[in-house]
Amino acid sequence: MLENKKHFVCDNNKEELTLGTLHFQEANELIRQKLAKCSSLILRNVFAQRYIGCAMPMGKSIYVFGTPGNDMAAYMDGGSIEVFGNAQDQIGNTMNDGVVVIHGRCGDAAGYAMRGGTIFIRDDCGWRVGINMKQYQDKCPTIVIGGNAGNFLGEYMAGGIILLLGKAGSYLATGMHGGVIYLRKNIDLSGITDDLSICPLDDSDETKITGLLNSYSENFGDELDKFTLPDIEEFVKIIPKSARPYANMYAN
Repeated sequence: MLENKKHFVCDNNKEELTLGTLHFQEANELIRQKLAKCSSLILRNVFAQRYIGCAMPMGKSIYVFGTPGNDMAAYMDGGSIEVFGNAQDQIGNTMNDGVVVIHGRCGDAAGYAMRGGTIFIRDDCGWRVGINMKQYQDKCPTIVIGGNAGNFLGEYMAGGIILLLGKAGSYLATGMHGGVIYLRKNIDLSGITDDLSICPLDDSDETKITGLLNSYSENFGDELDKFTLPDIEEFVKIIPKSARPYANMYAN
């Protein structure tokens, strides 16, 4: 799978590192040393080491074979991380820029307080994905989920984009006060609270969704049986009615 990627095959400045049972501190020190000398790093036999790619700058790429631990890509400032397997909790924690691609599922709180960049998840995700996502000027954090999402998707979301291809859990977008969540019309939307609006797409929405669906297909289409891109007409958007949903609850 990895060896067939054109951009990877053309990259002569790459190295490999086997983590095995290395403690996460030792593993990350070796990763930093390797990335100081190369542009691409293949990590093999990854067994839940935390903080992989933490604060990684632009121009670097990591390919993970195994299961990375919590807080992968935390504070990441650019580059890309691609995981050929599942990922644990809080991937992209306070991520600033770059791309994370998960060829599997991920745990809870992916994109926690995410400020920029894009996360693509092939399959399901856990609870509280996109919690406290925020947006400023041209920074627009984005999460694309190919499977189902756990409860509290988009909780306290203040900005950015979440595109969900599967079903949403309970308590969707609790406390959401910014950003947009794109959902399929055929899922149960009866749990949407009065603080949120279900709206049809405009031209800008259609352009965003089309680009994200094409990127999702490029990353995962050949791994999914009979995968076809959904029609734009299948989606609606969820937006908050107010930027201060709790103003009347806590202050006059």
